[in-house]
Amino acid sequence: MTTSPARSRTGRRRLAVLAGLAVLASGVTGTPSAGAESAKDRRPVIGKPSLDARGCARIDKSLPALADWPKIDSRIKRNPLDERRIAKIVAGMTLAEKVGQMTQPEIAAITPEEVKQYAIGSVLNGGGSWPGRDKHAAPKAWLDLADAYWEASAATRTKIPVIWGIDAVHGNNNVHGATIFPHNVGLGAAQDPCLIRDIGAATARQIRATGQDWAFAPTLAVVRDDRWGRTYEGFSEDPRIVRAYGYEAVKGLQGGHPFRIGSGGVIATAKHFIGDGGTVKGVDQGVNPSSEAEMINLHGQGYYGALAAGSQTVMVSFNSWTNEELGIDEGKLHGSRRALSEILKGKMGFDGVVVSDWNGIGQVAGCTNAGCPQAINAGIDVVMVPNDWKAFIANTIAQVEGGQIPMARIDDAVTRILRVKLRAGVLDGRKPSQRAHAGSADALEDRRLAREAVRKSQVLLKNNGKVLPLARNSKVLVVGKSADSLQNQTGGWSLTWQGTGNTNADFPNGTTILGGLKEALGEANVTFSETADGVDPAAFDAVVAVIGETPYAEGVGDLARRSLEAAKLYPGDLAVLDKVTGKGAPVVTVHVTGRPLWVNKELNRSDAFVVAWLPGTEGGGVADLLVRGRHHQGYTGRLPYSWPKTACQTPLNAGDAGYDPLFPLGYGLRSGQASSIGTLDETAPEFGCGSTGGGGEATEDLEIFNRTDVAPYKGFIGSAENWGGTEIGPDGQAAHAEIGVVQSDVNVQQDGLKATWTGTGPAQIYLQNPAGGTDLRGYLNSDAALVFDTIVHRAPAARTVISTHCVYPCLAEVVATSLFTGLPAGTKATVKIPVSCFAAGGLDLENVNTPFLVYTEGAFSASFANVRWVPKAAADPDARKCSDLS
Repeated sequence: MTTSPARSRTGRRRLAVLAGLAVLASGVTGTPSAGAESAKDRRPVIGKPSLDARGCARIDKSLPALADWPKIDSRIKRNPLDERRIAKIVAGMTLAEKVGQMTQPEIAAITPEEVKQYAIGSVLNGGGSWPGRDKHAAPKAWLDLADAYWEASAATRTKIPVIWGIDAVHGNNNVHGATIFPHNVGLGAAQDPCLIRDIGAATARQIRATGQDWAFAPTLAVVRDDRWGRTYEGFSEDPRIVRAYGYEAVKGLQGGHPFRIGSGGVIATAKHFIGDGGTVKGVDQGVNPSSEAEMINLHGQGYYGALAAGSQTVMVSFNSWTNEELGIDEGKLHGSRRALSEILKGKMGFDGVVVSDWNGIGQVAGCTNAGCPQAINAGIDVVMVPNDWKAFIANTIAQVEGGQIPMARIDDAVTRILRVKLRAGVLDGRKPSQRAHAGSADALEDRRLAREAVRKSQVLLKNNGKVLPLARNSKVLVVGKSADSLQNQTGGWSLTWQGTGNTNADFPNGTTILGGLKEALGEANVTFSETADGVDPAAFDAVVAVIGETPYAEGVGDLARRSLEAAKLYPGDLAVLDKVTGKGAPVVTVHVTGRPLWVNKELNRSDAFVVAWLPGTEGGGVADLLVRGRHHQGYTGRLPYSWPKTACQTPLNAGDAGYDPLFPLGYGLRSGQASSIGTLDETAPEFGCGSTGGGGEATEDLEIFNRTDVAPYKGFIGSAENWGGTEIGPDGQAAHAEIGVVQSDVNVQQDGLKATWTGTGPAQIYLQNPAGGTDLRGYLNSDAALVFDTIVHRAPAARTVISTHCVYPCLAEVVATSLFTGLPAGTKATVKIPVSCFAAGGLDLENVNTPFLVYTEGAFSASFANVRWVPKAAADPDARKCSDLS
């Protein structure tokens, strides 16, 4: 039988992955619980892992290859007395009370009185959501709100306490003043499960200080494509590390057994089930095409560790699980009964709570954010429905009464919720302000542990001439945008969702890398020039360049068709290195990043090269290893992800066919160890990876907005109030708290849209084809530009971007802050941005659905009119240069 080329390639990819698994999982561990078979169902049983000398989970040399989903032997067992008590409570509840327990609104959308009125079971705060919308809210403000919710729930007929969940993914990162630990990608480099347990325990104390009960952590993704914007949330591409870390992260968060929230532990969450790290091209919330064997042996490993440790909740993933060739068509996992009920609850035996992700039910076919019988019937117990929760309650009650959702499924969900609350000590516990660590400023800080984590997580890639460590009396020049930036050090999920909009003052207990160097060498020996202008490198013993990625979270960080080339993503970094390289002093580069990037150009300009990942608030830990004698162990970190040799070398995973990285998984020099890395190839594609070319050459303007929407495009605004988009009406008006739009005069009467951002939160205005994307390659081929007329009424107060989307999260953007700031206020101007700028940023021009979008995070006001794509306009003298928009 012959096969088509596409089918043959798919088969080879699957064989390569399985071959890689065989390398990592050849043989069976000696621990009986890790590979034992149940006499009843003849399936493997996984429980407590083998331990090292310190009593922490060992990172096994190999993992057993499993033929089926294992039964998990949780360290938290079912208690018959608890089950009888729970059953009695459930039997006495009304349907409305049961659905209330299953509903999880966002704190900005629900009052304590409403918690009481609707018998709500849990609340959450998203990234960048704080009590009173105050980013600097003190622990007392958090505690006061937690108490108010708890007291409201205690006043209900059932008296079942509400619990509060929070995205504490690298410390209690939403809270002003809390120590922020390195992101998971850095912790993976440490290869130290005990460190993970200690950080989990410290994070639990931080959460208790502000009154929450439930951490939406740890993330257990086994990341296969570093273009994914959540790569830094994954510990490693190596499932052995993820499994051991999953066990210890949960033990650290939940504490001893029996764990009790009142004594310091919090409820942990194993997320995101399952396969979020394996989507095609690393697209966030995309399609994972894995075979079942790959899901079992690769993407499942972290869950085996976390559930064996007793994780009480599992969060469902946004991704789909689909492979037509293999007959797999689960679609969005929020609606997959097979994944949630048959595999997780059935075969794996999970008896805790399955919680949805943010409006995740709305992505299931036939569902909305406010109603989804398919998701509840699939096995979701708690539904995260941030804003539409009242409609969700009404719809779900009606769906039960109408027979779409069986009452037995509702009772099962509520039983699981009460089981977790009882095990955690919530049902019989005290209100948040009366628990251990409540309001404690000391509990919010653990700088010693964070600094240790930073030291252990760094990886030394290059050390030509043994430049590192630097002598303690060295006189150094420090350059680069990330040297004195706690925002860049902490990355996404830090005070704000994207980690943007922060200053050093927002982290009062943090130390920048520059600050750490001043501490180590003395202020007199450290000179800082961010852009390296006006200084002579030859006057110093060494130059330390701190460069790398700027913050992002989730799909905003997807690279899509962009290459992994750091110099294309952050050209300013290479410009700084060019100013100091070969100027009389050795150059030490510290790369702050959430993933491996292609940095051949940067490596060539550096004598030593350190990957600091996203170290959090303790930049002093970076300086500890740069300077001799600051820490006796020196560099010990090893790459948790393979490092690319070429700009388009992704996916890149150990064990894959043709594996040929620049630096392999596990690579890392030790302090004082020399390297002999020569000049590396700097050849890279002009635009992104995987471009198919073609598309002809456009000859006519693509009109997008001309006095009104030009079909098929429609105008929308988006913000936290509704990121899904509120359509701008035919009267040219729409309003959110963060942004308002009205008609305005730009060229003629009412030909424009005046957008006013209030500064209360990030927001955007955009023009989109709701039906999907269109092939616009012809506009790139014809050297076109995005052209629009604008009047700036108030210059932007924060970072502002203009972007184009190839069906979110596929997008490309240019920074337009200085563009708008530089335009004369109150005067019409015509802006021309070459389409090639977006192509270089990774825009898939074969599938453009949003050809114009303006986003900012602060106050700003401008009118926009006559929006179009114009062939040849990129060659006009007044067209902007891409280099000026970064």
